[in-house]
Amino acid sequence: MKFLNEPMHSYYIEKYSIQSLFSFPITPFIQVCQFERGEFIYKEGFSPQYIYYLVEGKAKLYVTHENGKVSLINFLQAPTFMGEVELLNSQRYSKAIQTVTKTICLAIPINACKNKLLTDVTFLRHLCSFLSEKATRTSAKYTQSQAYPLENRLAAFIMLSADGNFYKEKHTEVCEYLGVSYRHLLHVLAQLCKTDIIEKQSPGYIIRDRERLEKLAKLN
Repeated sequence: MKFLNEPMHSYYIEKYSIQSLFSFPITPFIQVCQFERGEFIYKEGFSPQYIYYLVEGKAKLYVTHENGKVSLINFLQAPTFMGEVELLNSQRYSKAIQTVTKTICLAIPINACKNKLLTDVTFLRHLCSFLSEKATRTSAKYTQSQAYPLENRLAAFIMLSADGNFYKEKHTEVCEYLGVSYRHLLHVLAQLCKTDIIEKQSPGYIIRDRERLEKLAKLN
């Protein structure tokens, strides 16, 4: 992770109008951060120093259980807050968030802003709306898992998690996330390869026909 200086600092703050989400002057506190692909924004069990507002790129949220098993919880896409639950929770221990692509985040230091954030009606109103939408998306995900074949859900997952035209998520994590067997997942991946929608290329897959993949991914 690196902090961006001027003129890029001002460029991103102006481009994404973050000040509109707050009633107090937030921009003097904000730092602009760039994370490379595969970097951790939060590591598990750490108390976050910043709330991040993801403005470009993708990241994934996951947790490691006591038995060592890793569960993929969700993918995060811009624009979205990260660390808002830890801000509201007095324990403030985070789950892991790792970048899927290069990302740009606007970072708000918690120690300097916590009291202002928790008493800012404008920010809290926006945060309530954000959390409500996130809960609705989570409910929709579980509904879709019952209503659509794996081919459609996997296509949507590939579109969500791919870095450009390259997809390389771990099969075991995908199986748990989509609620399918390892064998079933491999079968559907093979079918997508057979129809030239994707192509196996170590250590992942190349999207060859984005238009057809997008059609399969439309779950609404």
